[in-house]
Amino acid sequence: MQHVFAGQNELGRLCDEVIYQNDLKARLCAGGLGPVQTEVPVIVTHDTFRKLYSLDLVVGDTSLYELKAVAALLGEHTTQILNYVLLLGLGVGKLVNFRPASVESRYVNATLTLAARRQLVWNVSRWKPLSPACEDLRRRFTDVLSDWGAFLDTALYEEALIHFCGGETNVVTRIPLTRTGIELGTQRCCLHAVDVSFRVTAHTDHLAHAEAQLRRFLALTPLRAIQWLNLNHAEVTLQTLTK
Repeated sequence: MQHVFAGQNELGRLCDEVIYQNDLKARLCAGGLGPVQTEVPVIVTHDTFRKLYSLDLVVGDTSLYELKAVAALLGEHTTQILNYVLLLGLGVGKLVNFRPASVESRYVNATLTLAARRQLVWNVSRWKPLSPACEDLRRRFTDVLSDWGAFLDTALYEEALIHFCGGETNVVTRIPLTRTGIELGTQRCCLHAVDVSFRVTAHTDHLAHAEAQLRRFLALTPLRAIQWLNLNHAEVTLQTLTK
């Protein structure tokens, strides 16, 4: 961390993330701590789906650093590096934020192996296939989890399902929201069928509250139903919410 602190002390707090990234790489290499790689590509695939990630900084092929220049580290930043750590099987990664008055850092640990992440418990007691597209959605989700395992970023699973359901052009749309006849605007939704959407979440507690919020949202839409796919650690729940 001495090179991180030295970088912030010399560059200040107002630079863009890429500036700190290049500076830290130069300092680490000058200190003989290489090899140091930046923007390291990581490709995730399943069948015809392909997702490219770029890792901020990797030291010695095993130490992963995700660099930020933001007001404060948020849960989404932890989710991001946790996703990388699990995909690479590294066990630990480190978040570093250069923007605060004092450098903010956080270790993110993930000891689950791919084999462990594939050991899933399925709850489908409240699932109703409302169309052939719903059956295909379930099959694709099952296949993806069997391949990648659970605990990854929900955005990755959603992106894969969008791909397999027909691609972003055919799946992602903005639907109108209304309350008692009052037009409120439009909002992004993923539709795998004409009037049925899907939502991938990773709620681990307060599930009744999460369901209530989804039902409130559904009531504002012209949709017939939402297929709710929730990852509660190793428990996968598929639930159909209808009006």
